[in-house]
Amino acid sequence: MFGRCYRPAATATRVRSGIATEPTTITNYEGGVVTHPQRVVRPRTVEEIQAVLRDRDQYPGPVRPMGSFHSLTPCVSTDGTVVDMTGMDRILAIDGQAMTLTAQAGVQQIQAARALRRQDLQFVLNIEIGNLTLGSAACCQTKDALDCVEFGQISSYVTRIKWVTPAGELREASADEDPELLHFVRSSYGLCGIVYEVDFRIKPLEMVRFDYAVHDVDDLTQDHISAVIASNQSMVCWTVGRTTVVQTRNRTTDLRLQWVAGLRRRGWNHIGSYLGKKIRRYAPTPAVRDILDEGLYLFQKASYRSLSAVGGFSLYAPDKTVNYDKTLPSARYAFTFWTFPRSEWVANLKAYLEFRDRHFQQYGFRCNLPLGSYYIKHDTSSVLSYSHDGDTISLDPIHAPAESDQAQWEFFLQEFNAWAHQRGGIPLLNQSPFVERQHVVSAYGDRWTRFSAWVRAEDPEGRMLSPFFADLLSDG
Repeated sequence: MFGRCYRPAATATRVRSGIATEPTTITNYEGGVVTHPQRVVRPRTVEEIQAVLRDRDQYPGPVRPMGSFHSLTPCVSTDGTVVDMTGMDRILAIDGQAMTLTAQAGVQQIQAARALRRQDLQFVLNIEIGNLTLGSAACCQTKDALDCVEFGQISSYVTRIKWVTPAGELREASADEDPELLHFVRSSYGLCGIVYEVDFRIKPLEMVRFDYAVHDVDDLTQDHISAVIASNQSMVCWTVGRTTVVQTRNRTTDLRLQWVAGLRRRGWNHIGSYLGKKIRRYAPTPAVRDILDEGLYLFQKASYRSLSAVGGFSLYAPDKTVNYDKTLPSARYAFTFWTFPRSEWVANLKAYLEFRDRHFQQYGFRCNLPLGSYYIKHDTSSVLSYSHDGDTISLDPIHAPAESDQAQWEFFLQEFNAWAHQRGGIPLLNQSPFVERQHVVSAYGDRWTRFSAWVRAEDPEGRMLSPFFADLLSDG
């Protein structure tokens, strides 16, 4: 009945009727999350999804939907059934009058962007990770600061979602007919069922210009950041050592140094992470590793200074999206995301650098890639919007771990969580590894209580509720 089941190359899994009949192993994109479901199915129709959710014997719970699994937390993990949605990968309609795209949930953003490009159209928000599936984009919190002209969270641009409930029934919510329900489903993370079709807002294709300004962190002020935000459409910052690069985005009508965009994509997709991993693999001692890391930081700063010196570059907005499909494991990176009130960002940045340096002195670990900081505008489109109460700017430690320092990276993440929680940070359920209930309760307050109650009402028997989410939800 089903398409093909998921089978890792190194595992010989017996298959009957397209269903994995033995436990198998699935690993997320960067290798830090591993799950061992009893069943993995890859439906191609809505009816097949309904069959999975209705048959509790053949498809044991928890049932978790999966896209490209770029998530950094165990939000897909289950010892029950994984529903791989990548088999439902058709674009159903592009409406140039209503300015909407309708697609099945397994379509990747980069796939849809190419189809839109052929009609001189684009998404309103073009996120960097192009392999995000549209089903995940519709119901999970993710972001992009360089297209944050209106909102920086991609789920805010979904106008209709169709899903199969935990009981196998069909439901939908739209901005016109059920805005309050859509408000919850945009943050549902597959806890109210499996999303199978979505509508997104689109707009005409546009050119954008990226400019880079390099600052010493000690000279950076909150007033300066506020002035940058006021005079540009959007902003993201990158910090290497004690140097912060402020990258701004504005519309343009002129393509300039467009080829630089390809170098930028390759830098994130291959070069930086590859070098960071190789240093950890081949450095004979920690002292040699640290010297080589310093060289890598100099290379990163020189790259940003070069971008600043040439006056930045311009490109078509969708061209900033990166396709990670062919990135080798030797060039993959991981990150975490916590965001903070915009008005406190410079103080939090400087405090983070103190925390980072203390951690390195005490434990000998530091990240090998730039710290990202995404400016995300005030947005109440979803119940778990992390900028619900006002503008935010994040602190995103990014690291390309090797086997030799994976444990150190994970320990750093937990220490960073404690630091960020203490300073009033807001985590994401899919992009903040080792997130705990105390973190989300503190960050989301009454909205977390209401969300938890809504999830239990939508799935009273816990068909979709994995241990990861069960540990996070507030008590009923």
